[in-house]
Amino acid sequence: MRIITSVAAMQQLARRWKRAGVRVGLVPTMGYLHAGHLSLVRAARRNVGARGTVVVSIYVNPTQFGPQEDFSRYPRNLKRDLRLCRAEGVEVVFAPRDEEMYPGPSDGAFSTFLLEETLSRGMEGRSRPTHFRGVTTVVAKLFNIVQPEVAVLGAKDYQQAAIIRRMTRDLNFSVRIITAPTIREPDGLAMSSRNKYLDGELRSQAGVLWRSIQKTRARVRRGTKTLAAARLKAELKRFIEQQPDARLDYVEFFKPDSLEPLRQVGPGAHMALAVFIGRTRLIDNAAL
Repeated sequence: MRIITSVAAMQQLARRWKRAGVRVGLVPTMGYLHAGHLSLVRAARRNVGARGTVVVSIYVNPTQFGPQEDFSRYPRNLKRDLRLCRAEGVEVVFAPRDEEMYPGPSDGAFSTFLLEETLSRGMEGRSRPTHFRGVTTVVAKLFNIVQPEVAVLGAKDYQQAAIIRRMTRDLNFSVRIITAPTIREPDGLAMSSRNKYLDGELRSQAGVLWRSIQKTRARVRRGTKTLAAARLKAELKRFIEQQPDARLDYVEFFKPDSLEPLRQVGPGAHMALAVFIGRTRLIDNAAL
């Protein structure tokens, strides 16, 4: 397994693969890998084949964090990540430094960003106004650097995956986007690097996200007609905040393709929610 930290070296290798006709699958991550990430690696392998190459990028991207968010304490363990990638048969890990990804003049300025203006308005885009600008910028850079035929994303970040698909279409990137299913803990909590922040009682309370999804699915199955989204949101807020350290950021019901918010909720809708458990902000989503 090769470990590459230079953009120039990664681009040179990507050009070599392109000339040789090697299919490349990219799994973009911020590291601190878990079973969910490894499922993306396996999906990439299936899609590029035994003769293809899988690249895992490991980069905690500063531009997708707001000023009061957890960039400085985001969990990092590159040595462990490399061990997991090696065990999965990953050919290349691309782990650049900030000065490689965001070069600029002597004052460190970087002034070119990519902005998606429709799908990014609600949910995460409303709660974290600069987040998706950072996500689309870094993913576009990774596409240009690695030149993959396939990129595999996780369904846990549903809105993010939709935005990257839209960006890929609108800017004519020759990359096929694959969204792999969310991998969950035994109690249903979606696997996330941020779960490391939780222990003891906080970890137990975090299960309320999955229980909220199950509760809503049951309501939709029982209903003989569509349900008012506003009423469901109020019910879920009360349900979630029964947990002493839980605070609802948002819950939204929307059309799965367009992300258009729904006033009435029935089968075929999608839901997403963000909840603070103590200081830790968790997200989840599911089809109803």
